[in-house]
Amino acid sequence: MTNLVLFGPPGAGKGTQADILKEKYQLVHISTGDVFRYNIKNQTELGLTAKSFIDKGQLVPDEVTINMLNAEVDKNPEAKGFIFDGFPRTENQADALAEFLKGKGTEVKAMIALEVEDEVLVKRLLERGKTSGRKDDADEAVIRNRITVYYDETAILKEYYKKQDKYYGVDGVGSVEEITERISNVIDKL
Repeated sequence: MTNLVLFGPPGAGKGTQADILKEKYQLVHISTGDVFRYNIKNQTELGLTAKSFIDKGQLVPDEVTINMLNAEVDKNPEAKGFIFDGFPRTENQADALAEFLKGKGTEVKAMIALEVEDEVLVKRLLERGKTSGRKDDADEAVIRNRITVYYDETAILKEYYKKQDKYYGVDGVGSVEEITERISNVIDKL
């Protein structure tokens, strides 16, 4: 099973690459944000639990997030693998994911991080903000803060996966096709 953790700062192109890679390698793309929105919209037990924390401005506990992701994996028993997007965010979550996948007889094969310079990210997001309608893509100060938060959060995970020889930094600048080719070169060698 090819299980990937896809990382990259806001504007790095994770969503675009995940869409291409899931088709190319017949993987299931699990975006934490999408899973949360689906469970909350459909008022599942996990969704209502998550919403109770979100409504109070609190972080959703790892256990709830992990249970949601486990349910997504269980929905796809025939999958050739998964792309985890936006998860894990902490070492505890990475451990929980490893434990869960081990129970399925598999593991995370690689953490692929799209690497893009901050100024390129800011430019991309401001451009995207003109058409996306997302308020967090329209304000440069908010964008820069999102980038800073990303680096603060993921530095730990970079080291976590480096220790396991599973970290792969990929240049995220160039055409969509060039970036896909770089990521594919990593996946094809796993």
